[in-house]
Amino acid sequence: MFKPFETWFEALRFAAEAQRVMALRMARFAVPDASTAGEVAAMIGEKTAAFAEAQLAVGTALATGRSFETVMRRAYRPYRRRVHANHRRLSP
Repeated sequence: MFKPFETWFEALRFAAEAQRVMALRMARFAVPDASTAGEVAAMIGEKTAAFAEAQLAVGTALATGRSFETVMRRAYRPYRRRVHANHRRLSP
């Protein structure tokens, strides 16, 4: 069943973690070194891969007649997984 408060809280948590990842990356870019170019390339590649994975998940869920909630959850999952992994990797 759809739980609006849980959904809202998860969206808030995701936004805060994404902002933290952006801040950590900007701090890293402020002091360029040999890893900066690799981080930029990884960032672009991750976004492209997450978008493709989300599109595939949405298409598959819609084609199999899943509910709107399921479609949205599957679209969100690739982004959430990557943001969380980046947060763990970039945090001191």
